[in-house]
Order: sequence, then C-alpha cells, then structure tokens
Amino acid sequence: MALSLRPMRIGIDASCWLNRRGFGRFTRELVGALLEIDRRNEYVLFMDAATAGAAQNLPDEGRATRVIIQTSAAATQAASADGSRSLWDLLRMRRAVASWRASDGRELDVFYFPADYTYFPIRTSAKVIVTKHDMTDRRVPELLFPSWRSRFLWEAKIRMAMRRADLVFTVSENSRSDIMHAFHLDANQVRVVSDAVDPSFTPALPGAERDEAFRRYGFQPDERLVLYVGGISPHKNIDTLVTAFERWRRTVTGSARDVRLVLIGDYVADVFHSSYPAIRKLIESGGLRTSVRFTGYMPDADMRHFLSAADALVLPSFYEGFGLPALEAMACGAPVIASSAGALPEVVADAGLLFDPYSADALANALGRVLGDADLRRAMTERGYSRAAQFTWLASARSAVAAFEDLAR
Repeated sequence: MALSLRPMRIGIDASCWLNRRGFGRFTRELVGALLEIDRRNEYVLFMDAATAGAAQNLPDEGRATRVIIQTSAAATQAASADGSRSLWDLLRMRRAVASWRASDGRELDVFYFPADYTYFPIRTSAKVIVTKHDMTDRRVPELLFPSWRSRFLWEAKIRMAMRRADLVFTVSENSRSDIMHAFHLDANQVRVVSDAVDPSFTPALPGAERDEAFRRYGFQPDERLVLYVGGISPHKNIDTLVTAFERWRRTVTGSARDVRLVLIGDYVADVFHSSYPAIRKLIESGGLRTSVRFTGYMPDADMRHFLSAADALVLPSFYEGFGLPALEAMACGAPVIASSAGALPEVVADAGLLFDPYSADALANALGRVLGDADLRRAMTERGYSRAAQFTWLASARSAVAAFEDLAR
C-alpha cells in the first residue's frame, strides 16, 4: 500500500522570476504549472523586493504565499556572471527561509531552487532541490565568464549548491549525464524535469497582427527571414552563424539574396557576458549591415509571429543543456537548424537538421539545403509540430511533484 503523505509546505526561490533567459522562463512556467495541477500542497515563494516590485505576472497570493526580502540589489543582477551578491543579502535570504513557519507552526518540508543561478546558502530542515540546467560553465567557461574572478565565484556557488542539494533537477538526459559525471552523483540523485513549450507558441496566420509586429521592428510583412533566438553571448556561437550566412549569400543570386538574418535577444540589459560588440563588428566588416539585424528583447506575443513566418530558426551554440527556442520554433512551424552539441540533438531529434558548430561551411550548407527547398521546409515543419507536442509544462510539473513527494517520504 502506498504511504499516505500529509500536505507539504514547499518553498521556492523565485528570485530569478524576471530573468529574460531560460532560467526565468523555466521558473515562471514550472511554478505556474505546479500551482495548476497541485491543489494538495502549499507553496511559498521567496523573492527579493526588487523582483517582487517589478514582476507583473506573479501567482495570486491566495494560491502561493509570498515572502519578500529587503535586499540591496535584485538577485538577477547581483548573481550575474560578472557580479556577486552581498554577504548581507545572502544572510537576509537565508534567515527568511530559516524563520518561516506555517500558521500551524510547521516548517517547510521541501525547498526548491529552480535555478542554481540564484542559489544562496540555506539553513533549513527541509529537503533541498536545486535545478542545474546545464554544464556550460564547465564545458566552455572561457566563453561564459568575463574574468577569472567571476568564474571562481560562480564555481564556488555551484559547488556549494551541489553539496547542499538532496536532489538535483536538470532539463535533459544529456545534462543529467554531464552533471552525474562532473559531480560524481548516482543516477537516483539527478532527475529530469524538462523544459517545455508554453501553449501560446502556436502558428500565427498571416494578417494584420503579423504585419504590425513586423513593422514594429522595421521589417516588411513579406520578407524572408532566418532567425536566431537566445542570449547574445560568446558560447552561443553567433559569429559562426553570421559568417555562415555571409558565405551562403555569396552562393545565391536574385531574390534569394534578400533573405535577412534576424538576431533576437537582449543585448542591452542582459546580465550575462555579451558578445554583441564583436558580432556587430563582424557584421560591419562583412558588409552585412542591411542583411543582418538585431531586434533586442522581443516579447512572446511578437516572437510567435516571427517564428511562424520564418524560413528557419538556427541555434548554433557550442553547448546547450536543452535549447528551448528550438521547441518554440517547431511549435510555431519554423524549420530548425541546430548544432550537434549538447542536448540539441536530443531535443530536436529527427525534426531538425544538425551541423557541426565549429564549421561555418557546414552551417552554410545546411542553410542552402533548407532555404533552397520548399518541400524540405514543409516536411521539417510537420515533424516539428509532432516533436514540440511531446513537451508540456504540465508533464514537467507532475515530474517535479513526484520528486517532492519522494523526498518527503
């Protein structure tokens, strides 16, 4: 007979709620799905005041209690690759968790960090779970950290988080294997709670809304586009994409040369190490100023229109723990060209086209195949719809609740 558990008190670090990369999306989507499917357990969101004040889409307080901690800086800024959180801020977060009690006097049963990015040393009798999304920090550290100091501080934080965790979540089997190897963990110590596709990412038909979205960013509705979506960081390998795009353009004539490469991602306020100046210089030196465009941060409502209209989405990363933009693109009907590194082959499977991220020629050839063959694009689109449908946040939330309950036992 299964053991009957009393309802649990589950604390969640929500400090990276506003992060515009995968950390923030994972936190927002997973917490929302947890609150949708789990009406039995009580959830408590811990966050710094700056995050609480700026967030517009926090869950209703009747469903998740909020504990707001006054800190000197927002965690998403202070915990960046080139930053560090003050000792006092860490102590304030630690004390808030240690002192929390339910109305009946009970402490937390589980405390969950959806991202190691905002981990802080924690003192609690609760079981602790930390999500380590990937091993980019070990695979390509020279491309991720701007200084030895930032690399040292990040490594110290991650080691501390891994030692403290009773269980580690990650987002793919590839990352799970890497994490187990790097930290000498057993298979039962690391579980996959996958990234997934928000239901809002569905094909958007041509029409007035798409036309308006395109014009907002300076594009005409009938333009052919190749997209990149993600961070503007060195390990994302955008320079190889720009080089490959320029090489492909040299092989075509006529209207094919009107295809534009659109780089979607925050290059202004992103807190991680940026390669924007180097990429901008590469664009200028290659004479691609009118053919390659940065849009900056783009909200989902606009991105859906761009993904639905694109001839292809390219993810050229040297390493990805998952590669969520690939799923979002497939859900909207965009053919996906992805690097063969990290978890991208696992996520894309047979729905996309893979290439060696260290070869601009390989990527140029992939661009030529996809952009020059409408039948191939249609086939990739259909396979992409099927692949994206296999990943849902509700399924990920069920996996997380099962892990919470296992720990409570």
